[in-house]
Amino acid sequence: QVQLVESGGGLVQAGGSLRLSCAASGSIFSITAMGWYRQAPGKQRELAAGITSGGTTNYAESVKGRFTISRDNAKKNTVYLQMNSLKPEDTAVYYCNVAEGTVLRWGQGSQVTVSS
Repeated sequence: QVQLVESGGGLVQAGGSLRLSCAASGSIFSITAMGWYRQAPGKQRELAAGITSGGTTNYAESVKGRFTISRDNAKKNTVYLQMNSLKPEDTAVYYCNVAEGTVLRWGQGSQVTVSS
């Protein structure tokens, strides 16, 4: 099965940038899609951005134009989330997610805190 290790995140002022990384290991040949979800305190987990194995991307309306998801084309096992123009409402725990066939795998979560 696939294992995920996240890195990045932290504390940043509003308007700043951060980049999250997620490296997959194990059965990476079975990955069909990768993405980033986020969960703010007291709220449900929501999709922030996703990318398919073919490179098609999708974004939540709230992050369009500010966040960019990308995948390491050489290794095919690392996904990134570049977050620019961060806002306090982007504060959340961000979780890497991959679809391993029909099974979803989750990273450990990375705290992103945006101060006003």
